[in-house]
Amino acid sequence: MPSPHTAQPDLPRPQPASLADLFFSFTWLALQGFGGVLAVIQREMVERKRWMTQEEFLEDWAVAQIMPGPNVVNLSLMVGGRYFGLKGALTALAGMLAAPLVIVLVLGVLYTRFGGNPQVAGALRGMAAVSAGMIAATGMKLAAALGKHPLPLWLTLPLAVLGVLMVAVLRWPLIYILLGLGGIGCVLTYRKLST
Repeated sequence: MPSPHTAQPDLPRPQPASLADLFFSFTWLALQGFGGVLAVIQREMVERKRWMTQEEFLEDWAVAQIMPGPNVVNLSLMVGGRYFGLKGALTALAGMLAAPLVIVLVLGVLYTRFGGNPQVAGALRGMAAVSAGMIAATGMKLAAALGKHPLPLWLTLPLAVLGVLMVAVLRWPLIYILLGLGGIGCVLTYRKLST
């Protein structure tokens, strides 16, 4: 009988079983993402389905943010492409966009009819508050990965706090923050990994 301390062989990583699995997984993600899908996609891809590690999610999310277009659409293309190439990228993209497109069109028609109703306006404000809470909770979850970053925590934490301040308080354009702080972070990490 093997010792409990014996290293277990690496089990194969879970992955989408087919293009249909990929499509329906991203459709389900998109349908859960009212007000923002970051919290949902992190939970589903990393914690539930385990198609990505937390570190892979952070790396891919960082790349998705600096590419033009919606972050989650960029991420869906990367995840689909990782498992099924171009077909997978297009399938994940279709899953991410098809159902929300129909819902947005229906909601747009309904909003033009009922948008002036005070109950509708109150419901929309309530959804915005929930969305902000979900994003904050995801940020706290992702912050735990800073401990595994090559740079020491005393350096990564101030960069993260400075980024939040530049976005939330100073309201600087995201491109300047990404190029400035992101560039500094890349250079420092590259130098650390080169030594």
